[in-house]
Amino acid sequence: MVHPATAATLEHSGGHKGTLETGPGLLRDLSLPAAVIHQAPLEHNLSWMQAFAVDHGAHLAPHGKTTMTPALFRRQLAAGAWGITLATLPQCRAAFAEGVTRLLVANQLVGRANMTIAAALIRAGAELYVTVDSGANVDQLDEFFGAAGQCLNVLIEVGVDGGRCGCRDDDEIAALAHRIHASSGLRLAGLEGYEGVVHGDDPVAGIRAYARRLIANARYLDSENLLETEAPIITASGSAWYDVIAEEFRDAGLDQRFSPVLRPGCYVVHDHGIYREAQRGVLSRRPDLHEGLRPALEVYAQVQSLPEPGLAIVALGKRDIGFDLPPEALRRYREGASVDAELSVDGWRVIKQMDQHTFLSLPDGADDVQIGDIIAFGASHPCMTFDKWRHVHLVDAELRVIDTWETRF
Repeated sequence: MVHPATAATLEHSGGHKGTLETGPGLLRDLSLPAAVIHQAPLEHNLSWMQAFAVDHGAHLAPHGKTTMTPALFRRQLAAGAWGITLATLPQCRAAFAEGVTRLLVANQLVGRANMTIAAALIRAGAELYVTVDSGANVDQLDEFFGAAGQCLNVLIEVGVDGGRCGCRDDDEIAALAHRIHASSGLRLAGLEGYEGVVHGDDPVAGIRAYARRLIANARYLDSENLLETEAPIITASGSAWYDVIAEEFRDAGLDQRFSPVLRPGCYVVHDHGIYREAQRGVLSRRPDLHEGLRPALEVYAQVQSLPEPGLAIVALGKRDIGFDLPPEALRRYREGASVDAELSVDGWRVIKQMDQHTFLSLPDGADDVQIGDIIAFGASHPCMTFDKWRHVHLVDAELRVIDTWETRF
């Protein structure tokens, strides 16, 4: 029979991995593996990107799908963000329930169930924007929201050949704008795009051309009186090319008539992989930006087996950390040690991952490794790591847990 006190403790834990068990110390009190956000780089990133947007005459609507962590949404909004971008209507509902009232969906709204969620959000006071790229979708939305007596804000998505969604042809954009203008349930609020689908031998030139196409279409629709809001939105920018998009929007003087909106999401915690490399590209193009972003998200895990010379097995797997690129071993500690007692991971390399195990190749001379050693790992593409956690921990410079935040995936 399970003791009632034990049962209550187990029930309170909710079965979540990475729980804080006995105190605030990451190196002694946290059930590992656990996802951790470092306070100082997080605060730096929040202020850095907000200042970048303001300096370029743009609003910031961070892509919330990266973290789906309401506590981070609130910090982004407190830092000055114009709104939060989401990918789905259930994500919008979760964000709205946590106080986010301006929601930009960087996707088409399809399906009556999703339209029902959108209608409920609008009735509850949300300022909601969705994208469209076809007459069929416009007709479906017009029928639903017209019958509901509502007017849905829509942005025409501008696509590229070989990309994902979006109008490929500028004549199609104009025709779609006229169709929206004639509807009763829709309001054309601007244009949306995503430059991350632009490829070629000279990506910077391609992305600049794409941004200029967005701008030209926005100005054309405005000249035809097809844009139906006071300050129409023109929005693009993921986490890799935000500098190029922001420059094009700024240099076009869009903020005199439009609301330029940038939508990077990964900046808030940055990473140790593809966005670290992308940031190096940004800084090479814009040395005036100086340091740029800092990685804030790490996953901590323990060595659980040393079965062969030169091999360590860590209790961390694909269910715990993003794996589009192998995780990177950053630091190592003894369990219960202080933060300044850091041990070497020089030459340590992830060679294989399974659901719950990571294989680390150790260099010659790495003979001080012990069972239970704690390793901090950096990941590539933070979206894929956040998605694996029901809560994440905020830690200070001494690796004390100062807050625990729930995710809403």
